[in-house]
Amino acid sequence: MKLIYGTAWKKERTAELVELALRTGFRGVDTACQPKHYNEPGVGEGIANSGINRSDLFIQTKYTSVRGQDPDNIPYDPSSPLETQIKKSLETSLKNLKTDYLDSLVMHSPMDTFEETLEGWKVMEQFVTDGKVKQLGISNCYSYDFFVDLFEKVDQKPAVLQNRFYADSGYDINLRKFCLDNNVTYQSFWTLSANPHLLEHKILTDLATKNSVTPAVVLYRSLSEIGVVPLCGTTSSKHMSEDLNLMEFDLNKDDINNVFSLLS
Repeated sequence: MKLIYGTAWKKERTAELVELALRTGFRGVDTACQPKHYNEPGVGEGIANSGINRSDLFIQTKYTSVRGQDPDNIPYDPSSPLETQIKKSLETSLKNLKTDYLDSLVMHSPMDTFEETLEGWKVMEQFVTDGKVKQLGISNCYSYDFFVDLFEKVDQKPAVLQNRFYADSGYDINLRKFCLDNNVTYQSFWTLSANPHLLEHKILTDLATKNSVTPAVVLYRSLSEIGVVPLCGTTSSKHMSEDLNLMEFDLNKDDINNVFSLLS
């Protein structure tokens, strides 16, 4: 899977856009049990309306801690123990998404302490044991030491690291190398919106012109060559089709190296 459809901030258009994305060819969907930024029930509706078999889809959602929620719309009792919060979040997600299992459950960010993160992770591990979740991951984790420590201390290793892909984090060069070396899928978000300077750079625009594609497609393709799976949140059916064709043109090693020279 080269791209995952991202559903943040789609609000009342979520069902329509998820259905469109799946009918266009996306087979992975990312959401969260976080009404503040995601319409998870809308994602479930869009999946159901698409007519795509559940077994052909990769559905990923997130447990979002209290500090990441809208205080007026939290999908669990914030005063309950962490274990109860996470279990209720999963129960809500399964209902919203109209499924009896998740392909991937992601902790939306590290908890306030490493110990609390471990506590929450242990709860999520039980979901894998019970067959409700196939794999686990974490998002918004930019500390190399924190992620490696988590990886080493848990039984169910993170299968996903989902981070904002931007210059402020140095494009997570060391984290991405660790992921490649340890069979962890690095998922990027804000891949386009955080990088207008890349999309406007002559290296990308020349490659786009040469291959009759957009600079966004060149960037997506280049990332796919090093094992990064970007989240694509476009609302345009035209861009959905263009982006999904990221493997339909040739980039040689020098082209790819030139693109990645911009990330150093």
